[in-house]
Amino acid sequence: MTYKNTLHIFLSVSFVTFVLLSCMASIARCEDKPSNRLVDESSPYLLKHATNPVNWYPWGEEAFSLAKKKDKPVLLSIGYLTCHWCNVMEEESFSDPQVAALINDVFIPIKVDREERPDIDQIYMKACHLLSPSCGWPLTLFLTPEGKPFYAGTYIPKENRFGRLGLLELIPRVKELWTQENDSVLKSADSINAAIISSTIQLPGGDMDATYLDAAFQAFLQDFDAQYGGFGSSTKFPKPQNLLFLLRYWHRTGNKDALAMVEKTLTALRQGGIYDQLGHGFHRYATDPMWRLPHFEKMLYDQALLVIAYLEAYQATAKEEYAATAKEILDYVLRDMTAKDGAFYSAESADSEGEEGKFYLWSAAEIKNILGQQEAARVNSVFHIKEDGNYIDPVAGKKTGQNILYIEEAAGKITGLEGMRNKLLAARNTRPRPERDDKVLADWNGLMIAAFARAAQVFAEPEYGETAKRAAQFILDNLRSQDGKLLHRWRQGRAGLSATAADYSFMTWGLLELYGWDFDATWLQLALGLTDDLIENYWDEKLGGFYLTTDNKKSKLPRIKETIDTALPSSNAVAMYNLLKLSRLTGNHIFAEKGAKISRLVSSRAKDSPLAFPMLLGALDLALAPSQEVVIVGEQNAAGTKQMLKALRQNYFPNAVLLFKPAGEKKPEIISYANFIEFMYAVDNKATAYVCINFKCNFPTTDPAKMLQSLRFFSKPQTK
Repeated sequence: MTYKNTLHIFLSVSFVTFVLLSCMASIARCEDKPSNRLVDESSPYLLKHATNPVNWYPWGEEAFSLAKKKDKPVLLSIGYLTCHWCNVMEEESFSDPQVAALINDVFIPIKVDREERPDIDQIYMKACHLLSPSCGWPLTLFLTPEGKPFYAGTYIPKENRFGRLGLLELIPRVKELWTQENDSVLKSADSINAAIISSTIQLPGGDMDATYLDAAFQAFLQDFDAQYGGFGSSTKFPKPQNLLFLLRYWHRTGNKDALAMVEKTLTALRQGGIYDQLGHGFHRYATDPMWRLPHFEKMLYDQALLVIAYLEAYQATAKEEYAATAKEILDYVLRDMTAKDGAFYSAESADSEGEEGKFYLWSAAEIKNILGQQEAARVNSVFHIKEDGNYIDPVAGKKTGQNILYIEEAAGKITGLEGMRNKLLAARNTRPRPERDDKVLADWNGLMIAAFARAAQVFAEPEYGETAKRAAQFILDNLRSQDGKLLHRWRQGRAGLSATAADYSFMTWGLLELYGWDFDATWLQLALGLTDDLIENYWDEKLGGFYLTTDNKKSKLPRIKETIDTALPSSNAVAMYNLLKLSRLTGNHIFAEKGAKISRLVSSRAKDSPLAFPMLLGALDLALAPSQEVVIVGEQNAAGTKQMLKALRQNYFPNAVLLFKPAGEKKPEIISYANFIEFMYAVDNKATAYVCINFKCNFPTTDPAKMLQSLRFFSKPQTK
């Protein structure tokens, strides 16, 4: 019997009765034990469920051994703290004694924070895509005691609703199916598990060339929303990796449509309700094509990647609105997402006071009371405030009487707008805030470190660089195992969980950007150390590419390789970018060879589905571009050196790598990592640039304009 047939039986078996005494006994057990096994966890999401009457277990051998001993299926629930529907399910069902009694009777329940365990989440998300037409979070699965799934879904209501089966009816059906059709269930689970394992096997193809970039551009052009910006037509995510690829494609080809897609999207994002017009920072996605109706949680990784996109757009166009937006996002992160010790928190929830978006929404009467009639009228015009509200509930599809703030093109120039905005922000700050997920993740911090360090370069702003430095030092000091390996999560003094390839690759990206800010060779040394660890413990010697996890013989999960971009770039794509950059910084060709193997691993699928690989295609652009190394020799704080750096950083040279050699030192540390610069010197004691193209260095120059001319000779003309 196939797993689809089993699901048909699973959903059609009628439930006649349930033993009341069993339910009451389970309730009594919950009352006797006010907390479950999640009470010792660090994740705020897991701790939120620690007082549920559901007898939750964390992921681990204890739960699966008990499931085998008692011959019970496992209920696996995967979510995260700032997920709205995860919170709904927790309040509606997991806190309910009746539902909890059913769960405890039928299942061994396991709760997982997807942000702590992306390896678990990605494997079982594959199961969801095999079994369900709709996947997301909360992710709900029923497993055999061996961890093999036989059912997958998302949010499940407590009771039947609009054709959706509720837990009160669904769980007894599972019990009946498990006891009466056990052989069929196990066979289906074996079949599903085999399909999951098969999906993790990726065979390398041929070399990737520039035709892949051209095909990707055409695919993005076709998917682009020319009216409102962005990609897709209904629920829309910012997808900054798409924009980073398109900027590189424009730089490579001079194709104006590529740049136009980037500018249209960045402008629409900044003006829409997806952007917090008062406190700044981006919400996770919009539920409408116009970017006006957001899903309200704010994720650290979105802020980081969008900062980089706005910075690169600013370098490419010199338009101040892109620089201003990047600074606003960074200000938000500094104010609301940065711990006293310098690390960055993970996210802010969509919910406050039990309602999604309540912190961010306004009635027209509230605004009038705060600003007075005259100023309120101006604000209402700028931010499109309506007496009957402009916000439409995404579930009910009706107006709520509340307003989400969004603007149009000329709003930023209105006299006095900033003062009115500040009054509204001050009033909003008196409201109960959305819950903040204060765990510190190495991978997401790596992205934010990269964003702050890049901003420090582009804006010549030391505060941004110091912020990046403090965060990097915190991760390197606190998220380490006893043997020196990187760890994934820290919270309230407790570090733990083995690092993933994303932790290594994203942190390496951040360290490379830090080197590009202050040219401290220690950052380059640390980046090389993390890369060596990544290769030693995650590299697939047979087929190439990095596994997401180390080889743990005791793990129930197959090892997978992240190659497809989601809201986050894939760990292999970022690793490829880092390897290519390190190869050019150090002259070590082994890094470039490994980067090429990563590209071959995805070449077949990237040809068929380029929209899934924007970050890797951006790395491919770096691989195919003429190698461009710029070495500046001089005194770091001298005026001539600063002029050279300003000229480079305020222009868009996405494929150039920059090294700095202090003048006057006999053997500066950087030579240990880049010995090809050993005999470069400062001409006439002035800051001197060596521009090396395709492994051949031009004559040194002390003129920033001539340095730029050498670089632009190998680039398409840029619009400035």
